[in-house]
Amino acid sequence: MPFVLLGAGGHAKVLLALLRAIGAEVVGVCDPGLQAASDWRGVRVLGDDAALDSLPPDRVALVNAIGQVVGSPRRMEVFEHFSARGYRFPALVHPAAWVDESVVVHEGAQIMAGAVIQPDTVIGANSVINTGARVDHDCIIASHVHIAPAAVLCGGVSIAAGTFVGAGATVIQGISIGEHAVVGAGSTVIRNLPAGHVLVGSPVRKHLPGKQV
Repeated sequence: MPFVLLGAGGHAKVLLALLRAIGAEVVGVCDPGLQAASDWRGVRVLGDDAALDSLPPDRVALVNAIGQVVGSPRRMEVFEHFSARGYRFPALVHPAAWVDESVVVHEGAQIMAGAVIQPDTVIGANSVINTGARVDHDCIIASHVHIAPAAVLCGGVSIAAGTFVGAGATVIQGISIGEHAVVGAGSTVIRNLPAGHVLVGSPVRKHLPGKQV
């Protein structure tokens, strides 16, 4: 089934490269910021999301090309909206990624070039394992999670829904991170992180709304 990209930002460029690397057919891109254009990186511009009214779920599959922005639910909302309308978001794995055969990859997950995912790991729906990230054995990554480039999850890590793990961060073995938490770029997580917390800096500082610990 041919693909339509939803979004045309930087994350979309990386996904388009992935789709071309696996030989997928990309019939168009939807992005309201491109409506005056007829072409984006060699792909036909369809307009905004309303263009899908003429492309029903039995004719195209979708790619959620909206990048994860900390604090924004937009990527999750797009996935849930179009899934409810019957569209499929196939999981995408770059041919230059290494994913053990025992790994479970759910609908809409995206695994980028250079990523390594070790045995008995689960990657939740609409989650991103970005360029060069390392996910070791027995990790459980829930839905709508973003593991940024070069981040490392050691074995047995649990990441709850909506969490963002920044570029180059390290989460040591057996750690649990709660829903919608944020691990800042370059941080090392050595203790469980509750839902909604933000961990930044070197040394690490834990932030909550209105206070710092």
